[in-house]
Amino acid sequence: MRSFFIFTYMVSFLEDVIKELYNDQVDIGKSIYVLPSKRAGTFLKKVLSKKVGKTMISPDIYSIEEFVEKISGLSYATQTQQLFELYKSYLQVGTYEKESFESFLSWGQTLIQDINEIDRYLVDASSLLSGLAAIQEVNHWSHGDKKTSLMKNYLHFWNQLYHIYIAFNSNLLKNNLGHQGLVYRKASEKIQEYIDLEKRVHVFIGFNALNTSESTIIQAILNDSISKIYWDLDEYFLKDQLHDAGLFIRKHKTSWKHFEANPIKGISQHYNQNKDLRVIGTPKNIAQTKFVGDLIENIQKENPGQLKDTAIILGDESLLNPLLNSLPNTITSVNITMGQKLELSGIATFFLGFIELHIAKSNRGWFYKDFTAFVHNPFTAMLLKQYNINAGELISHIFLKNWVYISNKELSRFPEANQEAISRLFFNYETPTQFVEKCSTLIQILKIILEKENNYLALEQLYKIHTLFNQIKELTHEFEYLNSLKGLKVLFRQLIASETMDFQGDPLEGLQIMGMLESRNLDFETVILTSVNEGILPSGKSNNSFIPFDLKIEFGLPTYKEKDAVYTYHFYRLMQRAKNIYLIYNTEPDVLEGGEKSRLITQILTDENRTDVIEKIATPKIQDITISQKIVDKSPSLMELLYSYAHNGFSPSSLSNYIRNPIDFYKQNLLGIQDTEEVEENIAANTMGTIIHDTLEELYTPFMDKEIDRNQLIKAKESVESLVHKNFQKTYLDGAYDSGKNLIVFNVVIRYIHDFLDKEIMELLHHNVKIIGLEKKLNVQVSLPNVNRNVVLKGKLDRIDVFDGIIRIIDYKTGKVEKRHLEIVDWENLIASQDYSKAFQLLCYSYMFLSDNTIENINAGIFSIKNLKEGLILFSKKSSPRDTKKNPIINKEVVLEFEKLLHKLIEEILNPKIPFIEKEV
Repeated sequence: MRSFFIFTYMVSFLEDVIKELYNDQVDIGKSIYVLPSKRAGTFLKKVLSKKVGKTMISPDIYSIEEFVEKISGLSYATQTQQLFELYKSYLQVGTYEKESFESFLSWGQTLIQDINEIDRYLVDASSLLSGLAAIQEVNHWSHGDKKTSLMKNYLHFWNQLYHIYIAFNSNLLKNNLGHQGLVYRKASEKIQEYIDLEKRVHVFIGFNALNTSESTIIQAILNDSISKIYWDLDEYFLKDQLHDAGLFIRKHKTSWKHFEANPIKGISQHYNQNKDLRVIGTPKNIAQTKFVGDLIENIQKENPGQLKDTAIILGDESLLNPLLNSLPNTITSVNITMGQKLELSGIATFFLGFIELHIAKSNRGWFYKDFTAFVHNPFTAMLLKQYNINAGELISHIFLKNWVYISNKELSRFPEANQEAISRLFFNYETPTQFVEKCSTLIQILKIILEKENNYLALEQLYKIHTLFNQIKELTHEFEYLNSLKGLKVLFRQLIASETMDFQGDPLEGLQIMGMLESRNLDFETVILTSVNEGILPSGKSNNSFIPFDLKIEFGLPTYKEKDAVYTYHFYRLMQRAKNIYLIYNTEPDVLEGGEKSRLITQILTDENRTDVIEKIATPKIQDITISQKIVDKSPSLMELLYSYAHNGFSPSSLSNYIRNPIDFYKQNLLGIQDTEEVEENIAANTMGTIIHDTLEELYTPFMDKEIDRNQLIKAKESVESLVHKNFQKTYLDGAYDSGKNLIVFNVVIRYIHDFLDKEIMELLHHNVKIIGLEKKLNVQVSLPNVNRNVVLKGKLDRIDVFDGIIRIIDYKTGKVEKRHLEIVDWENLIASQDYSKAFQLLCYSYMFLSDNTIENINAGIFSIKNLKEGLILFSKKSSPRDTKKNPIINKEVVLEFEKLLHKLIEEILNPKIPFIEKEV
């Protein structure tokens, strides 16, 4: 794929910092180090131990969040605690009508984020929130003096927002807790107390954008003249007054008093060195991960030592799983420094589905699609297996019995039903708290199952879910806000979306995989950055805030512009010391997955000082897919199966199936492979046909072997509804037809049969009809000159009658049949085209009937239930397509002509040299 540059050892930013501290004779073992992340602290320890060259007690190394927490004396409240405390504060303040907790959850998280920003940036909350209330007042200004109660409540909320803010912070402080912003504000207020007590050297390393609290704290500490701060930035970006990568550090340089007397430290000159920088476009996200996998494989082949200094940075962290599946099997050591979202785990999906299942339950029970989707979940199958219930058999039983709705009554009728399993999974609950208790019980059962299977990843995920439910349980005992299962679902969904699963590994060994923020302060020779698309890097104008853009500008709060500048800094910082850089983007713009290639790539490509960039589109290797015609050769075993089938009997429908597509005949008729059975949510056409056939058979049975009495047939119409009802119960099993579309179908069937009887009653005014057969089974031997085997043709005739002295063979069809379907010109079409399948079947029935009877002439036709105005549509033959004369008589001549075609068709089926060849249907 490519060859790699050979470089001298790369000196990292952290190594530069420690080297300078060592040269300045700072006691590096007793200093306090503050970095942007915990991850950087691990690498700093490695650099310190290497520099000192002997065993030493590790110095105090903090991430900025840990450091601020230490100064403030507060602990960070969990997201669940914050939501409950904020709702409590919302209820405490004001006398206007309050929203339910369920409704509050849809906007509570956004308000928490805004309060966080206000406190982190030390904004005067009273001024900002009163300004926000004034804006809302203007937005809802109306010409009339009267405001609706809804408008009054809305404006009351905004006017009380400052008091909600005060109550929220006060409630948290009573428990010695704080949201992040409150912890930062308190730390900035207590910073002088901390400085008076802590006299050691503080070293701040690798910061960029700082909120007002962080800036206040760091500047206060730097006033002692012995503490130091090192910025991780290239001089190229610092000097360029328009480049966003240096935006924040340029601001700090001009606004901090510290820099009036001290030079800015940590500035390097690496970016403009020659690099192997490649911009690669690939179609869609999975292609990106496949390209990365090929790239890693190539690095391993050409320079395996380089892998330990290679990092894959995922711009879109949801690509972690596809990436892991794309890495070559020869990669034995991978360190993942990013969390996997808990909401993407199977166990979280199970519990979310569990909640949704119970929300979806109606008075009639669970709709079968909701129920079977839950039973299909592998964790549901695990739980059912504990009680000797096979999930697949349960679903099959639902399909078999056609349960559109499943209640506990239906479940108890399942042969393997277990009351304990039903009480664990399909219970009735009274409160969300009780439901959470049931979830906790399931967690304990799943824990035992997963421990037996040594499924450690699922156990970790289960533990996270257990922790979340415990938090909810504790808070629902203290606060009685959560009073609906829908509210529990919203809360649970928010919590699993914000929780991550941390991977364990050696952060200093192996191929490194991380998110953009985890890469802070770290340097690698080879950097592979994915998803460099607009909307991802940078993320764009996402505005999850109640505070308008102008108000943020006025009070110094960050906007999307500052957020973009943060990601611009991280993007360029990764490239400063790297020697091999791959920027991979998705060439197929997508609203959900990010847009066109990032402006950051465009910026690099148009940079006159960057002449070493190679741009290309990488098309993934796609194996040519040829859709070949399916061919099944007739092996000796298959021939035996065919002969056995021929002995039992070909039916007209099976022969029609062969004419339509020999492969379908092979699968369905020979092997017995049918389409997957499904619940008939709405009555299917074949079910409706069966009900109509059975009902007509019962209506005409009293007239068997005698002429139909017109008055008796008129009287029989009174029993149509009860007969249809009986046949629905027999054919549609436990399916409901008392409402919705099925009730319409029920009434349509009654109407069809009434219309059919009315048509017959009208004909009886002028004709005599005698019934001589209903649902009559026929079975005849077929003598084939070229086949020395017993071959049978069998079938069942819906009705045989005598109409004014002429025998008629009648087939009922619930679909629409037209005359053209039963008119034959070219006899060969009967076995060559499925368009004449109905004519073929009628001739099969006629052939069988005449084989057993000495009658010379008969008629054969179809009653099309959806085309009753045509009456009985008779089979007929024509000399040419334009011939208007039709001969409906089926006699010996017609039968002999048909017999030739029938023999030809069956001999083809039984010919071992002619394979089953698929036809396009």
